[in-house]
Amino acid sequence: MNILVLNASPKGKASATLHTALYLEALHPEHTFEFLPVGVRIKRYEKDFAPARAALERADLVLFCYPVYTFLAPYQLHRFVELVKADGVDLSGKFASQITTSKHFYDVTAHRWVEENCFDLGMKPVRGLSADMEDLPNEKGRRQARDFFEQLIFSCEHGLFVTPPPAAPGSARPAYRPALPETAKTGHKDVVIVTDCAPEDEGLAAMIADFRAALPCASRVIDLREFPFAGGCLGCMNCAVTGKCVYKDGFDDFLRGTVQTADAFVYAFSISDHYAGARFKCYDDRQFCNGHRAVTQGKPVAYLVRGDYRYEPNLRMVLEARAEVGGNYLAGVATDEGDTAADIAALAANLALALDKGFSRPANFYGVGGSKIFRDLIYVMRGMMKADHKFYKAHGAYDFPQKQKMRILQMQLVGALLAVPAVQKQAKGKMTEAIVAPYRKVVEAAKGKENQT
Repeated sequence: MNILVLNASPKGKASATLHTALYLEALHPEHTFEFLPVGVRIKRYEKDFAPARAALERADLVLFCYPVYTFLAPYQLHRFVELVKADGVDLSGKFASQITTSKHFYDVTAHRWVEENCFDLGMKPVRGLSADMEDLPNEKGRRQARDFFEQLIFSCEHGLFVTPPPAAPGSARPAYRPALPETAKTGHKDVVIVTDCAPEDEGLAAMIADFRAALPCASRVIDLREFPFAGGCLGCMNCAVTGKCVYKDGFDDFLRGTVQTADAFVYAFSISDHYAGARFKCYDDRQFCNGHRAVTQGKPVAYLVRGDYRYEPNLRMVLEARAEVGGNYLAGVATDEGDTAADIAALAANLALALDKGFSRPANFYGVGGSKIFRDLIYVMRGMMKADHKFYKAHGAYDFPQKQKMRILQMQLVGALLAVPAVQKQAKGKMTEAIVAPYRKVVEAAKGKENQT
């Protein structure tokens, strides 16, 4: 087979992810491997896509190779997908798969995003390899890479492909028009609306205008199209040591001094390539100048989304998980799929209520699982990631279970007692009541307060 490896790492030949593909190439001389340095040449392909088109046309199998950045593939790959679709190169019927490296922080959403775009292009996706960053240097990791490639070739030969997601209806909706009256503004809260709304995107512009009209507090709009991004995140880790980005475009100061000073955040976009588009992804990735620190935790977020959001389960997971991991109260998502005006008005009211009351909710699996991955990562790398380590210590993020010594001792005592047959007999039927007793006290106390009022 002719295998085209799309190396989407901004580190180019120094990519750890790329070396898994190089390892497989060394083991399989019967296949022809070609490498396209998407991550470091994306600006070149923006000017001249012909070399990339020729490589894609030669390929039987396209292997997406990238590190996972902020829930998805790096900005450079998002931009490359935009270029592929704009060029119109025919990839229908070609096989596709992927190799990623990460600490398994939402690698699943990254893989699904690639698969969704492969389906858009008429390709046949095979389940990819999600490796740990440290897998290749050990035998277990190498064996898993070999197993992946063997299964990949088997799937190409026998038709074992990823199940396609449900397709959105093809009919286009008319652009939304402003319909909400201006609401009186009160209070001193600052709500920032971050968008990349194109001049021709009248529907999204109208949604933003109506949201601002319905919101009972001040708001301001930040248009990402106006910021002079020098490029996407390079993964160089310079910011982990110095706290400053190596780019000189001023993004870190812009982020901290203009965006993150707000009391609440609203993100407004039209769905593009199953996300918010490459420019928004560049904005996401560049926020790594804050490392793994949830510096906006406690502040509510909301979304205005134009497009078939109900047919985008992976996007919905990303938006919810981002709020969960960041410790942000997700006030909701308003789309243009139903009663748009009513949905926008309700979202504005709910965001205002969350601001006024300081709402919070317990983290679900998305938040707990993602936070624990970062907790362990920062603890191990605290010698280098000094700013992250200081933040995690200050905010009690190092909640390792082995530190709960009293709780562990209590469970050991309970286990020892329940191992005694006589105690087992006495405890039979009473364990549930003992467990629920503290909860009953809370309810009774609440009833007492209600009677007092």
